[in-house]
Amino acid sequence: MIQHDFSPKADGLTRRHLLTAIGALCVAGPAVAQDWPLGRVITWVVPYPPGGSTDVLGRNIAQRLGASLGTTVIVDNKPGATGTIGASFVAKAAPDGYTLLGTSIGPQAIAPHLMGKLPYDPIAGFEPVITIGTIPHILVVGASQPFKTVAELIDAGKAQTGKLAFASGGNGTILQMQGELLQQQTGARFIHVPYKGDTPALQDTLAGQVQFMFAPAAAALPHVLSGRLRAIAVTSAHRLKALPTVPTLSETGLKDFVVEQWQAVFAPAKTPAAVVQRLNAEIARVLKDPAVVALADKLGITLVGGTPQQLADLQKADSAKWAKVIKDGNIKAE
Repeated sequence: MIQHDFSPKADGLTRRHLLTAIGALCVAGPAVAQDWPLGRVITWVVPYPPGGSTDVLGRNIAQRLGASLGTTVIVDNKPGATGTIGASFVAKAAPDGYTLLGTSIGPQAIAPHLMGKLPYDPIAGFEPVITIGTIPHILVVGASQPFKTVAELIDAGKAQTGKLAFASGGNGTILQMQGELLQQQTGARFIHVPYKGDTPALQDTLAGQVQFMFAPAAAALPHVLSGRLRAIAVTSAHRLKALPTVPTLSETGLKDFVVEQWQAVFAPAKTPAAVVQRLNAEIARVLKDPAVVALADKLGITLVGGTPQQLADLQKADSAKWAKVIKDGNIKAE
């Protein structure tokens, strides 16, 4: 027969043990964050080739993040399939905080609706960490084109259905999606001409081979200021400081046309919340570094930061937005 000791001494010991156990549980989460990364190397996967803004800014942040954490953060480029190869790699990685995805809007909010079933779930497969920043775009036409305003371009697109063309950096890119959205909101009809990257698309727009394109602000701005391109609108919610006389698309009458390409950091799903929070805090500090701010300005990126939940909300909103554009336009990956 088992006898229980209900003496005050035994009760006191039991109570102290219980309180100790509860206390240990309460600090377990922060302890994980304090101990991690234990000097282990962290891999920052960029799902694009080297040299683009996502890669350049990501490398700069990764270097400073490593110093802040007391370890090394290496950047591993895994390009292909509009960024989905790199995203898939991270989604399948161990959820331990040692593999991160430094990506943009494409693989996380556009490609899943354009490419059919992917080997990862862009929302359920990741833990949002932090929004790095946003990139406004400029609706530009070559200097030789006759269009001075958005209204003139739209009127031409309606009068010359299927004869005017817009360039993009490739099928499924945010640049293509903006052209598709313009058609859906106005009824104008243009030909989409995809290129292998933003640079050749911009070159043919400069040369007059295509009539217009939505171009990242940093890439287009020097040509606008030199007079080789004409800026007729910007896609951001507010006018750009560098182009104070160029209206937003909302100001031209397209009320719901606000598009900004974002860059962000994700971790594999089920990465401990304490690790995600520490990453968020450390990267937020890095984003305030004067050197990072200067580089972001050069790349035309507005640094954002914010909480993991804010990134989750942004991703879900943009995913729903571009899913509708793709469905309404019956757009297929080519």
